[in-house]
Amino acid sequence: MAIAGSILVLGLALLSCVADGALRRHIGLSHRRGLIDGGGAEVTVFDVTQHGAKADDQTDNAEAFIQTWRAACDSGVPAKLVIPVGTFLTGPVVFQGPCKSTEPIVFEVQGNVKATSDLSEYSSGQWILFEIIDGLTLNGGGAFDGQGVAVWKYNDCHQNKQCQPLPSSIKLSKVKNCDIHEISSFDSKYFHMHVTDCSNIWVHDVNLTAPANSPNTDGIHISNSDSVNVTSSQIGTGDDCISIGQGSTNILVSQVFCGPGHGISVGSLGKYNNEEDVNGILVTNCTLLNTTNGLRIKTYAASQPSQALNITFKDITMDSVKNPIIIDQKYGSRKSEPSRVKIRNVHYQNIKGTSTSTVAVSFLCSSLVPCEGVELVDIDLAYIGLKNMTLSSSCLNAKVTSGGTQNPACN
Repeated sequence: MAIAGSILVLGLALLSCVADGALRRHIGLSHRRGLIDGGGAEVTVFDVTQHGAKADDQTDNAEAFIQTWRAACDSGVPAKLVIPVGTFLTGPVVFQGPCKSTEPIVFEVQGNVKATSDLSEYSSGQWILFEIIDGLTLNGGGAFDGQGVAVWKYNDCHQNKQCQPLPSSIKLSKVKNCDIHEISSFDSKYFHMHVTDCSNIWVHDVNLTAPANSPNTDGIHISNSDSVNVTSSQIGTGDDCISIGQGSTNILVSQVFCGPGHGISVGSLGKYNNEEDVNGILVTNCTLLNTTNGLRIKTYAASQPSQALNITFKDITMDSVKNPIIIDQKYGSRKSEPSRVKIRNVHYQNIKGTSTSTVAVSFLCSSLVPCEGVELVDIDLAYIGLKNMTLSSSCLNAKVTSGGTQNPACN
């Protein structure tokens, strides 16, 4: 029995050689059994400390994490990987599927997972990567510490368009049916969370934070994904709280508190060739506090053709927001050639609060493909800057209809 236990703990490759019946008999030797999940199924717990992980804030636990994941993923039974209370240092780690169980695998972070700060270790652009998994729950009340403070000074993307981005903290790639809740991420080196090529993702009750001056620390960046829901969360960063990139469809953002940061953005779009359309975005019941932008759609000039359509922003509260409502189709560019990203069917409904700039509504749309179907209903914003200044709007190359309160009106 001791030999069988050692095989489970140390022998990654040998797991595939153990017959299914033998694996089920022996798996309890090195892992706790008997935990019952919400659906009544018996769950096997795989604790990273049983595979050599140490909560000493010094040991790089990447290999122990990977060994634990492989044991859980390959077990064929309902499984939960647990990172217990304590501070576990780790370099980049890939948690790859597909896993053998038909039940979602649970990744429970109770403690603090802390990133190493040596950038030479990060060759693939992320710190924690989950990929090719159908059925994943990430929770536990713990935190991911990206240690961005040590490396933000190396981010030169604001002046070097050929820059190498720093690694994102948590990336989901080709993941389906995932529920992320009750975790925190702070001081990410780059994005806190990057969701790409995914479907049916639920993110709720998370807390993502970084200082207002931290570069490119987007809270959640979504691209090439369908049916992503972000709800009931607090996000304060140095960049967009949520950014919705190309190929994103059926995205819901609800009950998100954003601030500080650059607001909630669709884009940037049009930077690369052959980008897929953005379609079906709903941002509702959100609050933005002290952000540099509120609700923003941004595309590059001189872009290849694509579309951003069927976008609704409704029931939004602005508190001291610099640019509450903005479409910018010359984002990040001084090129004279207009954007070819077509923006249409965009609805702003029941947007209230305060602006720190005199231009509260700004539509700078493409002269080549003007914005169409832009609707403003019950916009009620007040200027709180210098006295004797009035609130205004700037609406260029946009076909706008309006109803209800219009303060300011789009002229």
